[in-house]
Amino acid sequence: MLNAIFLSDLHLTTLTDQRGQTFLRLMMSFKGPRATASGQPPLSHLFLVGDIFDLWLADHDYFLNTYSPAIDQIRRLKNEGVELHYFEGNHDLYLKKFWGRNLGAKIHPGPTYFQLGPYRLRVEHGDQMDPDDKGYIFLRWLLRTKFMVKLAHNLPSWIVVKLGRYMSRKSRKYTSEVKVISREGAIAKMRKHAETLAQKEPFDLLVHGHVHVHDDYQFNVHNKPRRSINLGSWLGEEQGYLRVTDEEIRFLSAI
Repeated sequence: MLNAIFLSDLHLTTLTDQRGQTFLRLMMSFKGPRATASGQPPLSHLFLVGDIFDLWLADHDYFLNTYSPAIDQIRRLKNEGVELHYFEGNHDLYLKKFWGRNLGAKIHPGPTYFQLGPYRLRVEHGDQMDPDDKGYIFLRWLLRTKFMVKLAHNLPSWIVVKLGRYMSRKSRKYTSEVKVISREGAIAKMRKHAETLAQKEPFDLLVHGHVHVHDDYQFNVHNKPRRSINLGSWLGEEQGYLRVTDEEIRFLSAI
């Protein structure tokens, strides 16, 4: 039975504030297929679509300790038979060593297509939607070079955290204040991205984040219905997640 959850752009800095506590409650409310029946359908898939944490780099102890309760809940779900997918964002990088090998998540550095139940999905963080943003495209490439990956894993934790926090603030400010300076412009760009993709490689549903504007866009390509959903951000009041089942596609409040 398909019961998939999609989350993006939570930008968690701690688990003790409102966003962190909401995330923990949400994870604790889910049960996997191997868990004792709880009166609700078991979770089949958990998609973390990038920027779940405001900063996560490699497998440094700082991140493992800071987010330990969340890691424990996600590990529980994985052990209960939930299929776990984590898409690297621009705030959470170099995930293969811990999230892939340790937790068993499938790590996605870029857009990926899935067949889930009756739907063909394309899932992506969304930071590659704007081909005109040459500065970010170069930075994205640079951060994923072998040299930078090795550096991030081997630098002392305190240096990684200090540099990462600085870059995280800059990235969040850029996304929130520059990329979304016009809500209408951001929505128009996302919808054009969806329409262009659907012409090249058809999908039923496109799920993405990065741009901190929730949008649910339904359109037709080749006389067939398509749908594009941007998950928005938890930095504001609209803290939600997407649920996809065999019967429906629905955006729900996490609060």
